[in-house]
Amino acid sequence: MLIMAKSCICHMCGAHLNRLHSCLSCVFFGCFTKKHIHEHAKNKRHNLAVDLLYGGIYCFVCQDYIYDKDMEQIAKEEQRKAWKLQGVGEKYSTWEPTKRELELLRHNPKRRKITTNCTIGLRGLINLGNTCFMNCIVQALTHTPLLRDFFLSDRHKCEMQSNSCLVCEMSQLFQEFYSGHRSPHIPFRLLHLVWTHARHLAGYEQQDAHEFLIAALDVLHRHCKDDNGKKANNPNNCNCIIDQIFTGGLQSDVTCQVCHGVSTTIDPFWDISLDLPGSSTPFWPLSPGGDGSTLNGESHLSGATTLTDCLRRFTRPEHLGSSAKIKCSGCHSYQESTKQLTMKKLPIVACFHLKRFEHSAKLRRKIPTYVSFPLELDMTPFMASSKESRMNGQYQQSVDVFNNDNKYSLFAVVNHQGTLESGHYTTFIRQHKDQWFKCDDAVITKASIKDVLDSEGYLLFYHKQFLEYE
Repeated sequence: MLIMAKSCICHMCGAHLNRLHSCLSCVFFGCFTKKHIHEHAKNKRHNLAVDLLYGGIYCFVCQDYIYDKDMEQIAKEEQRKAWKLQGVGEKYSTWEPTKRELELLRHNPKRRKITTNCTIGLRGLINLGNTCFMNCIVQALTHTPLLRDFFLSDRHKCEMQSNSCLVCEMSQLFQEFYSGHRSPHIPFRLLHLVWTHARHLAGYEQQDAHEFLIAALDVLHRHCKDDNGKKANNPNNCNCIIDQIFTGGLQSDVTCQVCHGVSTTIDPFWDISLDLPGSSTPFWPLSPGGDGSTLNGESHLSGATTLTDCLRRFTRPEHLGSSAKIKCSGCHSYQESTKQLTMKKLPIVACFHLKRFEHSAKLRRKIPTYVSFPLELDMTPFMASSKESRMNGQYQQSVDVFNNDNKYSLFAVVNHQGTLESGHYTTFIRQHKDQWFKCDDAVITKASIKDVLDSEGYLLFYHKQFLEYE
């Protein structure tokens, strides 16, 4: 399929690198990324197409890839043949149980049937002394679906000493969480490794959960190996599991006020930090009922700020002023300019950090402003492509029925109760579609959706609703 894909081109744009799909009803090749295969399906009502790179079958009615056991086996064999012809090995070797292993699995007395209401994976964590900042992040990470699947499928091949590798410890942690045991786990080895590799977090003083999240992702990223066996030390060109799940691309456009030339840079990010009303940074909130105020199903109840407000502020043009002139490559001199941030590439898991802790020379305080956040989030208005479409007069507010690429679902919320000097972290996590639980160190209790949405919110974790492989 890979060889075939390279010899075919999209019948609409002539490209062959944009995830080419072949219609299963007629002879038509169209690229998935630019949605030319989607247009063909809509116009011709040909609802099935095959991905020529991976062999997956996409249904345009279901708006998802569909799976048939026989077709999966055929695709797998064809993929192996293509890899063999190219001299490329499989990325991950699939575990196929032998007859003996199947027999052992059948007669395992600890075998359990996982039902839709099963709560396997829920487990409390002992607080080892002001370590709630770590426990709340561990709960969010262990309930991140793709990260869970990675660690439970034993895909990490360690080339370090296992007693110093944080990825190995996380792998063991996932095994503990999903073992079926219900007694609280004691994460002393994890804490020791974090102290070893992130010295600024060492000690039993209170720490910031957001700071721990970034430090943990950084250490995991450094301890991972990419598929080619190279050290994952460059977030701009890394294929480790952390970057596959958490890394996005933030586009910064700086526009000269004189010649209107635009300088564009794209930087990787693991999270987006958002200013709040009430901080020393001017917020200028949108007026209730204005354009976009009900986007993502949010509402301005009693003038409440929404997550969408924060994102619109984050992505709007900002005048840099005369004190921050930038040398323009077009004018060849320092000029005033405007800067605008947009999302060039969205991560699979989007983490939003609401900047509740303000630190300055004159002020140290917590900002208690309530921010309304939705269960489902559409990031399309904040994409660089949406900005370009608006500039070209092509942007439409109506949502394309096929455009689910930028839609997210909430799956974890980290909250902070208390003041800047003294406080406590807890986490709401989602199990299955509508089951929510509150994780307060060693205590796990059932929660309602209202409990989640009424909470203050410090870190918000969203997962893409529709996954696409590249």
